[in-house]
Amino acid sequence: MFKAEEKLMIQELLARCAYAYDERDLDMLASCFSADAEMTMCIAGGDVVGPFNGRDQLRKMFENAMSGQQDVRRHVISNIFFSELEGASVVYSNLTLLATENGDTRLITAGIYTDHVEFSQSEWVIKKRHLDLDSGY
Repeated sequence: MFKAEEKLMIQELLARCAYAYDERDLDMLASCFSADAEMTMCIAGGDVVGPFNGRDQLRKMFENAMSGQQDVRRHVISNIFFSELEGASVVYSNLTLLATENGDTRLITAGIYTDHVEFSQSEWVIKKRHLDLDSGY
């Protein structure tokens, strides 16, 4: 089971990941994932998108997504809880995605992250991420 210190470090990892995306800091964002990380997503119960494999492919996917966004994004991570699932350290959290454009802030979508995390070289990283979005945007 997770120790309190580990939980704080993992919460910071999730916050750093969200902040990096919002600030379009691809280096920081990529560093939140292991070199061999995998990510998938499902939008509004549709087909699974991905997997995107490896830090480089994830970085490119994030870069492509950012290139089409003219608004300012804010990924709000909440309701974080921890679990052990088949020997893996799993963290669940809610995503609330806001955007501001022309002085107007609106809710874009919400969803749930399921992150498999691991401790690697003195820090926690995301090994596997799945995002279930409630709606498209």
